[in-house]
Amino acid sequence: MQHALAAALALALSVLPAVAAELIMVEQKGCSHCIAWKDTIGPIYPKSPEGEFAPLRVVDIREGAPDGVRYDRPVTFTPTFILVEDGTEIGRIEGYPGEDFFWSLLDMLLKRETDYTGSG
Repeated sequence: MQHALAAALALALSVLPAVAAELIMVEQKGCSHCIAWKDTIGPIYPKSPEGEFAPLRVVDIREGAPDGVRYDRPVTFTPTFILVEDGTEIGRIEGYPGEDFFWSLLDMLLKRETDYTGSG
């Protein structure tokens, strides 16, 4: 009986989606592109399918990677959006190319690097 329960639990765990990703926005004071992102996308991001899948955390470039997070390489541009899963960088978008391009780039990154299926 215990073996059957253990097997059922293992099977259930194997079909669960991966741990949700996190999107880290690295910014710096006075960054006009950071401000533009916060004005146009910031208010809607948490309500979007992408924002629900990969919640946003904003950090200052001078602080480096947050505790428990490892970047693949240093951040040199702001904004830089780093997609993290289990504390490890799995992709990034450097700069803010405007609203339409941002959503497209983020959608491609999420679909390529995670189990995100998108909104359409």
